[in-house]
Amino acid sequence: MKRLLYLLTIVGLLAMSQQNYAQFKDWGTKYGLRGSILFPENSFANLGFSGNDNTSFDWFKTSYLAEAFIAFELSNAFEISVNGGYGKYAGKAYFNDVNVSYGEYESTIIPITLKFRVSPFDMTAWNPYFFFGGGVMRFDVEKSPTGISGLSTKDNGWVAIIPAGIGAEFALTDRLLLDFGIGGAISSTYYLDSYESGSEDAWDSYINASLGLTFTGEGCESDRDADGLGKCIEEQIKTDPKNPDSDADGLNDGEEYLTYKTNPLQADTDLDGLSDAEEVRSSRTNPLVADTDSDQLNDGEELNKYKTDPLIADTDTEGLKDGYEVVTSKTNPLLSDTDKDGLTDAEEVNNYKTNPLIADTDSEGLTDSEEVLKYKTNPLNKDTDGGTIDDFAEVKRGTNPLDPADDIIKIGAPIVLEGITFATNKYNITPESEKVLAGALKTLQTYPEIFVEISGHTDNVGNNKSNQKLSQNRAESVKGWLVGKGIPSDRITAVGYGEESPRVANDTADNKRLNRRIEFKRIK
Repeated sequence: MKRLLYLLTIVGLLAMSQQNYAQFKDWGTKYGLRGSILFPENSFANLGFSGNDNTSFDWFKTSYLAEAFIAFELSNAFEISVNGGYGKYAGKAYFNDVNVSYGEYESTIIPITLKFRVSPFDMTAWNPYFFFGGGVMRFDVEKSPTGISGLSTKDNGWVAIIPAGIGAEFALTDRLLLDFGIGGAISSTYYLDSYESGSEDAWDSYINASLGLTFTGEGCESDRDADGLGKCIEEQIKTDPKNPDSDADGLNDGEEYLTYKTNPLQADTDLDGLSDAEEVRSSRTNPLVADTDSDQLNDGEELNKYKTDPLIADTDTEGLKDGYEVVTSKTNPLLSDTDKDGLTDAEEVNNYKTNPLIADTDSEGLTDSEEVLKYKTNPLNKDTDGGTIDDFAEVKRGTNPLDPADDIIKIGAPIVLEGITFATNKYNITPESEKVLAGALKTLQTYPEIFVEISGHTDNVGNNKSNQKLSQNRAESVKGWLVGKGIPSDRITAVGYGEESPRVANDTADNKRLNRRIEFKRIK
């Protein structure tokens, strides 16, 4: 007997040492087998719960109960099971003195019970519980005590039985449990030991220690991966019930399906280049909408490529959406004034129709903001007043760029004819130059009383003599073109200054270009 108890203790300790995790909750149905050692409680010597205390176990004779059961989950804490068994209820028939024996008793028992089990704790590796129930039991007496007087008894029949006890389940695998329990049952008869004295205080009963194996199923609410979704939902939406984050995007399947309504099978639901987790936790963008701020750039482009704010349609708050700036106007969506001319990109595009990428849209020397805000000139027209002198030249010499009457050239005030170009070491008038000379021609035609000097200038590349000759030839070409248009030759003097009168230092390629020029100056 002691060896048996020792064995049960070892088995229990081994079960508790297991680190497996089983389905203690949401299993739906489960079934199993259980074996119990019975310790009869009756009129004869026993453990002492019904009189005739005796802990020597001399009275013990093998008593057992083998049961099969099927259980149904009522909730996470409650279950009900149907149990059926077969066993032997046996012992030695003596009272206080082992030397005064009446033989043995033995009955076959077949209990059929309904048990209610309560599991009050939500644990992972083991599941403590207590149970109680009721049912019926068939008994058949096979051995009766001899030489003892008592009341008449029955050899068989059906009686009521009330089982109760405590126990614990231990995980062996995720679907297999080891069940260890201690309990007992009280019957509604005195006949299990085939003896009734007439003075008993309690019906025949037994104490039992049990060990069993339980196989669990899974209910719809089973959530093995603890992602917040039950088994049935995961089967329905095709997620992995063993992986809490099926698409490995950083959000578990339950968050995606229940909270954010994203696709738990696709890391980037809206295909904007950001994972659902990035959108929910970092950028705070909408993981269901590729373009959260509706600016025609998707959230991934804004964050990763253009560095704009995916929550604000106009990151630089100048009046143009980020998508329009990137795709259409080609302006910088992070700068309100891309060309740094003093007008915002939106003002240039929407109000003044100027080029937001060029500070001086009409290329006459005044920035667009100077024309719009300071001089009130037209940033799209070099010569706002149409008086033949461009706005920049008028501002520089002090005349009004809005009054054509003062465009008449002042004596001694040179005007650079911007845009007159020549091929290298050539002096032929090009078609592009003719457009610039048309303004000078109009001035001479409008004011026939003025006389002008056309002067040619070069940079310092080459020797001074050849540069002076080249500049003279270019000045003569301009004069020739104007004379060819009907201007009397005596009104125009052509002079070549070579490299003697630079506008700026000849230290860069751009400065040298500025020094290669034709100037128009009234001399009387």
